[in-house]
Amino acid sequence: MKDNKKDQFKQEAEIFKALAHPARLYIFHQIRQNRLSVKQLSDAVEIDISIMSKHLNILKRHKIIEGEKSNNKVFYRLKIPCVLDFMSCAKKVLNTTLPINN
Repeated sequence: MKDNKKDQFKQEAEIFKALAHPARLYIFHQIRQNRLSVKQLSDAVEIDISIMSKHLNILKRHKIIEGEKSNNKVFYRLKIPCVLDFMSCAKKVLNTTLPINN
C-alpha cells in the first residue's frame, strides 16, 4: 500500500475511533437538533462533567462537533451532520438478517 493511501486510511480510522464510544454516540443524538452545554450533556448521559469534557474534546479534535461560547457557557452542536448518515447506515447493518461467517 502506498504511503499516501496508508496515511489516509490511518486518518479515517482515527475518526472511527473517535466515534467508537457509547457516550459519544449518545452525544450525537442529543445535539443533532439542539445546541447543548456540557452540563446539559453530562446530565443527559449521567456522567461527571469532567468525563463529558474529555469526550467532547475528542470529538472537537476530530472536527466532528464544535462549541459556541455564549456568556459563560459553551454550547455544542454537530459540525459535520453527515455523521448521522453513518449512524443510519450502522443501524441498517445491525438490522440485517444475514449470518455472520467467522
